[in-house]
Amino acid sequence: MRITQGTFSFLPDLSDAQIISQIDYCLAKGWAVGIEYTDDPHPRNTYWEMHGNPMFDIRDSAAILMEINACRAAFPAHYIRVMAFDSTHGTESVVLSFIVNRPKDEPGFRLVRSEEPGRTIRYSIESYAVQRAPEGARY
Repeated sequence: MRITQGTFSFLPDLSDAQIISQIDYCLAKGWAVGIEYTDDPHPRNTYWEMHGNPMFDIRDSAAILMEINACRAAFPAHYIRVMAFDSTHGTESVVLSFIVNRPKDEPGFRLVRSEEPGRTIRYSIESYAVQRAPEGARY
């Protein structure tokens, strides 16, 4: 199952040249770039782990790609995404995010059914990744 989160997620994986083009676009808009990673891609898991600090002052896409590659080397079996932040509204608003690394095996999700009082049935989704091992050791 291919996880589809963020911009470009329905397209084939971006090459490094395409990633640089997107980063150049972000930098031209004046947006800050950050890199995040996770081993649990649940759609409501919006707070992934930060790789380093957000790069508010870096204006070189090659330097940001170097940080992406460092994150890929440190977490090769995790999802890694690039986030762009726009601070012109007085808050750090995410205006663009896209996945730049995926694990070789994307386990997907399962539907969890629970029965509540009054014959109510509730459904939720759970990532198969959370069944494998503790957080940080799933891949």
